Parts: sequence; structure tokens; C-alpha cells
Amino acid sequence: MTGIPVINFHAAGIDVGSMLMTVSFTDTSGNQCLYETSGFTKDLKELTALLHEQGVKDVAMEATGVYWMSLYELLEAVGIQVTLINPSHYKNSANQKTDINDCIWIHQYHSCGILRHSHIAADLYRELRHYIHERSVVQHQKSDTINRMHRLLTLMNIKFQHLISDIEGVGGMKLLRAIASGVNEPEALLGYMDVDKFKAGREELLDSLNGIYKEQFVTLLQMKLEEYDFFVSQMKKYELLIDEVLKKMPDFNCKEKEEVSPKKKKQPIKYVRKNQYGIDVKSHLKRIIGTDLTQVDGFDEKMLLDIISVTGTDRSKWPTEQHFVSYLKLSPRKKISGGKQLGHDRSKTSNPATQAFRLAARTLGGSKSHLGVLYRRLSVKKGAKTANKAVARKLAVLFYVLVKNHQPYDKNKSMEQAQKRQEREIARLKRTAQKLGYTIEKAA
Repeated sequence: MTGIPVINFHAAGIDVGSMLMTVSFTDTSGNQCLYETSGFTKDLKELTALLHEQGVKDVAMEATGVYWMSLYELLEAVGIQVTLINPSHYKNSANQKTDINDCIWIHQYHSCGILRHSHIAADLYRELRHYIHERSVVQHQKSDTINRMHRLLTLMNIKFQHLISDIEGVGGMKLLRAIASGVNEPEALLGYMDVDKFKAGREELLDSLNGIYKEQFVTLLQMKLEEYDFFVSQMKKYELLIDEVLKKMPDFNCKEKEEVSPKKKKQPIKYVRKNQYGIDVKSHLKRIIGTDLTQVDGFDEKMLLDIISVTGTDRSKWPTEQHFVSYLKLSPRKKISGGKQLGHDRSKTSNPATQAFRLAARTLGGSKSHLGVLYRRLSVKKGAKTANKAVARKLAVLFYVLVKNHQPYDKNKSMEQAQKRQEREIARLKRTAQKLGYTIEKAA
């Protein structure tokens, strides 16, 4: 620590493990102390009380798996500021890799203010994130069950799943339940379907339902339908928990908007698309954020909920939109050496918010909006990956500005940008035609 000024005098460093916590901290006398304890709740509470008694105000610890979360909540509850760090930020320390050395280095780095704090959302948003994650897990399990139903139908040589758009739709599920109940006559099964809604003819549908209805396959189909119903019910339970958490989140108070837009009666959701939320997420998001972000091309309720659960609504953690897109790893990271640009750093991230922005950008591939035009233009020039990242960055900037300023999305501005781009394109074509001795006139 010689030569580097100490900034955090009441700091501590913790090396986090599954069953062992190694701590280095500065006590009230200014001495550096080492402490080891197990990962049981009782010992973690004793460690929290010890650090609080010794006047520790700021603790830095590794983001090791999920082992840090319990200690993080205990330290947060007693008012100790916690800095969660990436272990790769100090991995080049010139010493042997041990738990004690790690906590000492974390303590020293943090005392000098070298370590960078990772973003951790507020407790309510963390609770929301847990429910959303678990619902996503159940959704994947439901999709896997649907795939197994497809396999069973193939073993039974039933081909109707290839003639309908979605086996998980109303007609497809009615037919599956009829087969599982013991119905195996094609004419009887066809009665469960609205034939007029299918492109395939009646004879083709009858041929597709003529299969090998072995008892073992029918029994397995019954069990898969029970699994499917269980996963659907679990998803609905998670949605109720998500709804309760959203109700706890504070409203955004904007008197001007309350005066302009009168309160409307909430309309019950009549139809829910596959894997979409059955609760009124849109109204909750508008109440919490203060504006309707679903008006932005590429955003829907599910994507916005994923983003909000990670980043929260407090933009003060990122002073500018450049800081926000850098956190999401959507900004270009140039590698410069010797005054020359050697390329770009291709950093990977599993941040759910980043994935949501990238998914939103991908949906704009066929959009007529100015972002859709940009996506297609960049895809031709620089490839789909570059286009996806560039448009995702623009969506992130737009999200940051609208949430920070609580202002509604103005589609006229995007139309103006598209119009200006079209004018520049026409001017370019006219200049090219003039060089070749031609003139361009607008068609009547």
C-alpha cells in the first residue's frame, strides 16, 4: 500500500466460498485483522455483528456464484455498504492463490478505492428477478414437454402436428386430450377440430389422424399432458407473485400526466398469447416508470419487465447513457496500442437486460421503422451480429433517456429521421445519375 493513498479507512475484504468465508478488515484501532468463519447462517450473522462493532462501513467481496447473496443481504440490513466485485479484476496479483491472500488483496485494493462496484438492484427488484427467472425455467420445461409430445405423436405415426401452425394452440390441445382419453377413430378426432380454420383439406386431416394407437404411447401422452398442465399452473402462480411485487413498487408521481390522461377502467385480459403474461404488466410498468415504453418499436411487456428487474428505474447509477450502454456491454470497446487501433474487444455477457435488448433489436429485422431500416442496412454492410449490437445499443439509449426523463415516446421524431434518411438517399441517387448524364424524376 506504499505510495497509494488510502481512501476507505474503515474497509474490509471478504473471500467468499461455499462453506468458508475469509475476511480481512481494519478494526477500530487501525490494525489489520484476519477472520475465518463457516457459511452457516449463525456464523454469517456473527461476522456481520463483528464488522459492525469494529466500525467497518464498506465491504468488498467476490461475486462467487450465488454464495455471496446471503452475506450481502445481512450486511445490507445493518447499513454496511457492500461493493461486489468481479474476481478477474484482481486475478493478476503477484502472490500465491489462497483464500487468505485473496481477502488481503481485496481489502488493500478496496482501501485504496481501486475496485469497481458491480450493479446490484434494490431488494424489491431482486425479488422480482427471482420470480421472473423461475417462471422462465418452468417455461423451458413446458417447451421440453411439448417436444416430447411431438416425439410420441411421431412414434404413433400421427402427422396432424405437421398440418397445424401450433400444437399448443386451442385446437391442438383439444386433439391431444382426446387422444389421451382413448379416442382413436379419425372421424371422431376430427370432430374436436374446426376444419374450416385449417389450410389442409378434410381428407388430408383424416389421413394424418390415422395412426398406431398403442396403449403405451397413449399412457405416456396422458402423463406428458399432466406435466404440461402442472407447468402451466406453476407459471400462473409465478405471475401472481410477480403481480404482488409490482404492486409494492412505488408509483411515479407526475401531476401533469395525471391531469392530461383521465383514469380509465381496467379491461380484463381476454386472450393471452403463448408464454406471455396473464397479468396486466403494461399498466404496472406505466405506473412505475411514468411513461408507456411499449410504444417503442421492438419493446413489449415481457422484455421491459426483464430489463426493469435487472436495472431498476434509478438512473443515477449511470450518469449518462454512455455509462449505461457500457454496463450492458453494448458500446464499442476499441483496442488501441502504439497509437493504432488493433480491433475491438469482443466481451461476452450473460446479463438478462443485455439479452433483452438484443432480442428486441432482432425483432426489428422486418420492421418499417427507422430502426428496422438501420438494422437491414447494417446487416448488408457489416453483418447481422454488428447490426444487432448497434440497434440494441440505440434501443438501450432510448430506454435510458425515456426512463430518466419520464417522457413519452414521440413517433414523429423517428418518422422525421426516416424522412431525412430518404431525402439523403434521393440526393445521392440524383448526384450519381447526373454524373452519368441522366436525370431522375418522381413518378406520378
